[in-house]
Amino acid sequence: MALLRTRPDPLPWLQPGDDFPPVEQAWGRDSEAPGLLAAGGSLDVATLKRAYARGIFPWFSAGQPILWWSTEPRMVLQTAADAPRGFRLHRSLRKTLQRFMENPACEIRVDTAFDEVVAACAGSPRPGQDGTWITPAMRRAYADLHRAGHAHSIETWIGGELRGGLYCVSLGRAVYGESMFARSTDASKIALSALVAFCRNNDIGLIDCQQNTAHLASLGAHPIPRPLFLEHLAKTRDLPAPNWRFDRLYWNALIPNAVVRP
Repeated sequence: MALLRTRPDPLPWLQPGDDFPPVEQAWGRDSEAPGLLAAGGSLDVATLKRAYARGIFPWFSAGQPILWWSTEPRMVLQTAADAPRGFRLHRSLRKTLQRFMENPACEIRVDTAFDEVVAACAGSPRPGQDGTWITPAMRRAYADLHRAGHAHSIETWIGGELRGGLYCVSLGRAVYGESMFARSTDASKIALSALVAFCRNNDIGLIDCQQNTAHLASLGAHPIPRPLFLEHLAKTRDLPAPNWRFDRLYWNALIPNAVVRP
């Protein structure tokens, strides 16, 4: 992400503890940074919870101030089995998942290696990006959020080794995807599939994807208007949080009558 040098409108500069401006004030689609809302502030747990509850997320590179965003439209992945535009379980991925489920050396774990997952995501190269937005400050912030019970890792373990995974933020039953990594073919897709299966079993209908990428679009993510996304947050962020664990029977919500090892 290049350091911003010009601004179409004055960009609010936040001091720690300041409230965020209305998301409608975020820079528009024709600006050099669509969705940019504010700069500054802090990355403490209270601020991050307040931001995510309002559809705002931090995203910045090393050497930049903290930058806060609220994109319009918003990229989301619908998780319900009957969603008109939901998760795409391609035939090849279905076969991969079936092999994974049948192999006793393969398992999904939740929150057993959160820091390692975030570190692996930070070290994964991204097409068109130099460096990473998961800076040391961001890693510390999400570690704090994890300890507070609002950030989770979905982990793909093969032969006792962490081979892929993702981490996400959770407020009530609002889930915000952050980043994925893979050390083996399809290991990140397996983790995302597990998150979708978890969501289906816990009445979570949407995963926020924040940014529009071809990879996410290939898996069924699509943009929706920001007001519609904010309506979803208002209905889900204050609901009781699910139990963040993965039961192997959850796979049946993704692949009915799946062959799951005992």
